[in-house]
Amino acid sequence: MDFVLLIDQFSQARDIRGWSRQRVLHECLREAIRSGKLAAGTRLPASRALALELSVARNSVLYAYDQLATEGFTRPDRRGTVVMSMCAVAIAPLAAPPLRAALSHRSGGVRVLTDPGGLTSGFAPGMPALDEFPVTVWRRMLDRAWRNTRIDLLNYGDPSGEASLRAALADYLRAARGVDCDPGQVFITSGTQASLDMCAHALADAGDTVWIENPGYAGARAAMQAAQLEIIGIPTDAHGIHPAATDWQHHRPRLIYTTPSHQYPTGSVLSLERRLGLIAGARAAGALIIEDDYDSEFRHDGPPLPAMQGLAPDAPVVYLGTFSKTMFPALRIGFMVTPRALAEPLRAWLTRSAHGGRSAEQLALAQFLRDGQFALHLRRMRRLYRQRRDALVAALELHMGFAGSVHGGSAGMHLAFQFHEARLSDTALSAQALEKGIVAPALSAHATGAGANGWNGFMLGYAQVPAPQIDALVRGLAMLVHEAIAGLKKP
Repeated sequence: MDFVLLIDQFSQARDIRGWSRQRVLHECLREAIRSGKLAAGTRLPASRALALELSVARNSVLYAYDQLATEGFTRPDRRGTVVMSMCAVAIAPLAAPPLRAALSHRSGGVRVLTDPGGLTSGFAPGMPALDEFPVTVWRRMLDRAWRNTRIDLLNYGDPSGEASLRAALADYLRAARGVDCDPGQVFITSGTQASLDMCAHALADAGDTVWIENPGYAGARAAMQAAQLEIIGIPTDAHGIHPAATDWQHHRPRLIYTTPSHQYPTGSVLSLERRLGLIAGARAAGALIIEDDYDSEFRHDGPPLPAMQGLAPDAPVVYLGTFSKTMFPALRIGFMVTPRALAEPLRAWLTRSAHGGRSAEQLALAQFLRDGQFALHLRRMRRLYRQRRDALVAALELHMGFAGSVHGGSAGMHLAFQFHEARLSDTALSAQALEKGIVAPALSAHATGAGANGWNGFMLGYAQVPAPQIDALVRGLAMLVHEAIAGLKKP
């Protein structure tokens, strides 16, 4: 074997800039063994001889030989180093069929979620103003949490979450959202999607019926589909989810998913009459309401609306919240508040099926809440988001008033723009806008079930868009919409 030629061929076939000589030799020999160029039983040259042949230090050869032996490619004996026979067997063509590159049949029905990490420009919904987050304060909280972390906190934690965070959250939710709860009802999760997965698997059985708003949140559909629940889309209008008497009679639900404080994606607010009616209907049906309160902290017109969960004693409501919108998505901390009767059964279920973790982040977040930093940050963001909401509404009325109307701008981090012309394709316009660098998701893409739901237009997030940039972005959308309307009028 000409080892100089072997090294040359290996080096020409790869980018080895920055590699040490011992790494080049080791990688080259390993590939030669795996490919069969160095057959099983081949005795490699003595280390001194190979070092001399390659003009390298002997230590480089010894390193390569030792590493190959450690990995099982060679075996040292009294006469030198021998290529192991198992290597040739391992790389031989296998008679078995290749691994099927597909997931389960059940997973095929789950709707694909848009990657939120790639949608941060334009009017990407659900994206907070990350550049406004008080990173210095948060880092100080984290540093303090790590300094005070005991050794036992490095182990798996309570699957319900750190006690201090659950207590701080219970206090905050009672005061700020009117939630009727104690720390024992609070469960810390890794975000709203994890909370939804937990609800779908722990609170319902395969084949049970779940109601989801139509249009509605795709993440909720995905969680329910993965749990093999039967999904029924319930129409949503300007006053929120609106089940008919026939829905209660013919599609009796086990779970009812709703976003009452700021409907996703239309932005409508569920009226008090409908909130109380939904609670009464759920009681009669033996159903649980999943109240997703994802961005309720940002109320721009009037005081914040109280959560459904606190409207009636022992309401059949599982309350969900997240810090992804109020703080930052990478924090990956959300929470659930369950009815008292479900708290202990759910805790037992979690003990069997999950481990707690991220203790330092949870302790830091508890301190962030207790020190008033969270409330201070919310006040700043409310002012900022109101300014950006106002700029977006003004630009839409100025440049796109001819094409539609604004809905759901009274709260949250996004609003809906509904087209007057039903023949306009919001999905096509959304794709054209994305080509111009403007994220403007189509409302119709959030449909639950088959058939149209009457919502045709854009879902526009504004929290992360500086006010001076909004007018130009809306003008870009307006040009696309104007061209599409002109196209409809051509004979």
